[in-house]
Amino acid sequence: MKYIDEFRDKTIVKDLATRIKKYSDRQFNLMEVCGTHTMAIFRSGIKQILPENINLISGPGCPVCVSSQADIDSMLELSKKKNVIVTTFGDMLKVPGTKSSLEKERANGCDIRIVYSPMDCLEIAEKNRGRETVFLAVGFETTSPAVASIVSDAKEKNIKNFSIYCCHKLIPPAMEALLAKKEIRIDGFICPGHVSAITGSKAYESIGRDFKIPCVISGFEPTDILETILMLLKQIKEKKAEVEIQYSRAVRPEGNPLAQKMLNAVFTESDAKWRGLGTIPKSGLKLNDLYSAMEAKSRFSLKNIPSREPKNCMCAEVLRGLKKPLDCKLFSKVCTPENPFGPCMVSSEGTCAAWYKYNR
Repeated sequence: MKYIDEFRDKTIVKDLATRIKKYSDRQFNLMEVCGTHTMAIFRSGIKQILPENINLISGPGCPVCVSSQADIDSMLELSKKKNVIVTTFGDMLKVPGTKSSLEKERANGCDIRIVYSPMDCLEIAEKNRGRETVFLAVGFETTSPAVASIVSDAKEKNIKNFSIYCCHKLIPPAMEALLAKKEIRIDGFICPGHVSAITGSKAYESIGRDFKIPCVISGFEPTDILETILMLLKQIKEKKAEVEIQYSRAVRPEGNPLAQKMLNAVFTESDAKWRGLGTIPKSGLKLNDLYSAMEAKSRFSLKNIPSREPKNCMCAEVLRGLKKPLDCKLFSKVCTPENPFGPCMVSSEGTCAAWYKYNR
């Protein structure tokens, strides 16, 4: 298949692996902060062909996983309200809250609908003018422009029965928070290609400037990831801390100006709660004053419900790179994709889901 097979060429893979093996003088800890990269690394067997001194660590790259338990519980409270239709992507259904999940509440009769595009939510709202339609807006910079677009459309069309529960988060502040905690040594970041297509490479400049950690924006095919690892190793050996773009076929230094314009027109930065990382300043998005009436959190006056993490679940530690799924006593024994105890096992981008599928 053109433009796919070229990036899976065995000869190129072997050459890159051989060049990586030359960096054998010390341990290198490289963290990917993208759930798609996590899955791609496992699916391609990249860990198996790397030398033992190259340690790939999965970070907080899954938007469903990093959504706080308090937000999950608020979404569940919202779903129980009369005359409300909750719309969501499918990977949110099984995420366990403190006492329930969206899947269980739907079985109990709540009107919770899976959508495949944010545009579907507006269509549902227009067909149900007598009811409130809420979209659970969970995602990183990749999906937030599409949500900004439907919010703008809803206002333009005067669709007053539509709102969003905004849980959008920004990746670079989370990377800085990880480094500031100093819980784990990170020598370099494999940066997310999809996110960077929106933000551009400038979003990561503070990582190199303030923390002296190199960043390389990577594609998702085997040769992409291996070349990214090689680029990081070269920077580390040369004591550089720059932002490089490996995924140049999709990412420009300036990012996507049109998407950025849409985001800035609808959202403003805000503090946000992350599972495992706590509250990180200016790491989230909220609707600005022009669109604030469409924020479900204030429209429905949701209460602060006492929340607690699932007992014995290590999802918070896995998201910070402190633990591997195999370190968790629940993993694959009682915690499975069919019966998840934490969001890291639920999402298709979750680290535990990747280990369960490819590395048990």
